[in-house]
Amino acid sequence: MEDAVIRKAKRLAQKRGKSVSRIISEFISDEPDDMSLEELPPVTASMVGILGREEGREGEAEYKKYLEEKYL
Repeated sequence: MEDAVIRKAKRLAQKRGKSVSRIISEFISDEPDDMSLEELPPVTASMVGILGREEGREGEAEYKKYLEEKYL
């Protein structure tokens, strides 16, 4: 993700009193479930299902530790 987008997301999150993850989660939850991969932007479509795949789990423990140290 571009640095400018990340900065904007963080400002928006702070303004709304929510985390960036929470805002994205709410955005995704509000989208209809019947959206097909063809309707998604190419980058988003390429990420669909990645968390369920084994190769997407490399470094998961390290990332969880990083998040715990950053936010807890």
